[in-house]
Amino acid sequence: MSVRAFGVLLKARQLSRLGSLCRQTNRAAVWTLRAPQFVEQSQLALAVRCFATAAQQPAGGVDKHEFQAETRQLLDIVARSLYSDHEVFVRELISNASDALEKFRYTALSTTNESELAAKDRALEIRITTDKPQMQLIIQDTGIGMTRDELISNLGTIARSGSKQFLEQLKQDQTNAQASSNIIGQFGVGFYSSFIVAQRVEVYTRASDPKAPGLRWSTDGSGSYEIEEVENVEHGTKIVLHLKTECREYADEDRIRAVIKKYSNFVGSPILLNGKQANEIKPLWLMDPQSTTKEQHQDFYRFISNSFDMPRFTLHYNADVPLSIHALLYFPEGKPGLFEMSRDGSTGVALYTRKVLIQSKTENLLPKWLRFVKGVVDSEDIPLNLSRELLQNNSLIRKLSSVISSRVIRFLQERAKKQPEEYEAFYRDYGLFLKEGIVTSTDSAEKEEIAKLLRFESSKSETGRISLEEYAKSVSEEQKDIYYLAAPNRVLAEASPYYENLKKRNELVLFCYEPYDELVLMQLGQFKNKKLVSVEKEMRNQSTDPAALEDFGQDSLLRSELDSLIPWLQDQLKGQVAKVKATTRLDTHPCVITVEEMAAARHFIRTQSHQLPEENRFALLQPELEINPKHPIIKKLNSLRDSEPELALLITKQLFANAMVGAGLAEDPRMLLTNMNALLSKALEKY
Repeated sequence: MSVRAFGVLLKARQLSRLGSLCRQTNRAAVWTLRAPQFVEQSQLALAVRCFATAAQQPAGGVDKHEFQAETRQLLDIVARSLYSDHEVFVRELISNASDALEKFRYTALSTTNESELAAKDRALEIRITTDKPQMQLIIQDTGIGMTRDELISNLGTIARSGSKQFLEQLKQDQTNAQASSNIIGQFGVGFYSSFIVAQRVEVYTRASDPKAPGLRWSTDGSGSYEIEEVENVEHGTKIVLHLKTECREYADEDRIRAVIKKYSNFVGSPILLNGKQANEIKPLWLMDPQSTTKEQHQDFYRFISNSFDMPRFTLHYNADVPLSIHALLYFPEGKPGLFEMSRDGSTGVALYTRKVLIQSKTENLLPKWLRFVKGVVDSEDIPLNLSRELLQNNSLIRKLSSVISSRVIRFLQERAKKQPEEYEAFYRDYGLFLKEGIVTSTDSAEKEEIAKLLRFESSKSETGRISLEEYAKSVSEEQKDIYYLAAPNRVLAEASPYYENLKKRNELVLFCYEPYDELVLMQLGQFKNKKLVSVEKEMRNQSTDPAALEDFGQDSLLRSELDSLIPWLQDQLKGQVAKVKATTRLDTHPCVITVEEMAAARHFIRTQSHQLPEENRFALLQPELEINPKHPIIKKLNSLRDSEPELALLITKQLFANAMVGAGLAEDPRMLLTNMNALLSKALEKY
């Protein structure tokens, strides 16, 4: 393959992935108020419609064009690489047909001069015909159609998107933003999925201008295509696929019906398969929640999410106050993908008013942290002429967002109580999004409601996790703090020097294993009027009762010895510690490091400390070294200051380095090795 061809392939793949992501949430964006009318018109006219292609006759010369960048080989590569499952070409072509219907619907509503639009009252529908003897599949729509220039522009190059071009034109007119939301597909790549199954493709089309001629576009994908004028072409577009022998199954009516049900069952215009309607177009979200079935929800979820998993939870509810709301929201069963993990991705909820689409991926309808939720919200209180710009600042949208977000949070709280095992599985996959909600929310009441959904292991439960509500209920009302400890795992948490004193007091402590957990709890601040306090902060804020500081217990260094040792340690660690002091909170550990906000300090070390010199890092952290005057190492260090000053210095540096590692504040733990080797060498000199 040439370098140029390879570049085209890469570009086609990129555009296809973007188009696929667009289609994941836009599938819900095609129900309209006029659908029942179209069905009725379709049924009345079935007997007189002709679906064959033989009636179209040439009316002029044939124009031959070369593809701008494609060869048959490249078409095959693109088709096979973009679509591993052959049957999805039906979905792509139906999506394109739906696009064409939406374009015509928009044009018909926005055109003031009816003479500029032919057959304005035509039935808007998608007609599919299977022809086994001829090994043909025909997909026809009664939509906007194409002119000769549009055929060349839209079908002459892979990944050239007529729908995308249409969107770009609408962006120039702010009043037309509503219609731009109705477009499902990226027409260019979707159309060329035909070559997965077809050896030759013909496109018959006629634009909606009364004077527009009928046109025939054809190619076998070998590098060129032909365009000619033909007679007896209906307004809209008809695609005739001459199937490959090995793909003749797609000329079978039952096979196509199964594919429609699987991928396109909820397209908002009638799909007529050999004259019979093959899809459901009733808006599921407007039905009584009690009358819908699990199978309907599974089909609809797969349709709007373009996925093959099942909805884990389904929230289907109607409300009249404070706003009129019909909502159908799904929580995926599968784990979140990379697109959902990124905050740059769009939300998966479409906004309707009275069954008319306002926006298919409504940016402000749900907060970013709920971007994994898929579904539809329909509110009669939203005006039809609400533009995309107004969506960002409209007070109704903000109110609607607040109501729906609160309902989603309350729904998850209910699942946590009624379906604890299922919720635990959901939390394992999507707990990160809930924590993001606490960090990004500016409403303290909302933060606390989201916090009810958090789950942590605790010092008193070796299996399972508890909620903050359970913690608050299990301690006395007099206890004003909720303690938490950040550690990579339970073993290190239970061995932490910061946990020693709380363990001795039999205090309940939450164990946070994810590096961002402590930042989340720090952002939360309090829960049920109890402060969320890290165990490091609890140690730093220990009692300053002079009597308690005078008595460090039996076998401890004397106060006079400490008064001499502490200044010496501060001198040896000058520029690294802000303060050295004795503590009664340690038992088996010789010392610890405390800082004012340990979570923020650890985050700083992980993300930004490498940009600063060491002395600046310590100046910002202001670490305090707290020593255990009862520990054998501290007592021996005190005696070595005079007898072995060099060894005492090496031990002091090692104790400080160990404490920094234990606190999670060491930028690179490998730096321990240099001082450790020097210490070992000095200690072994006498042997």
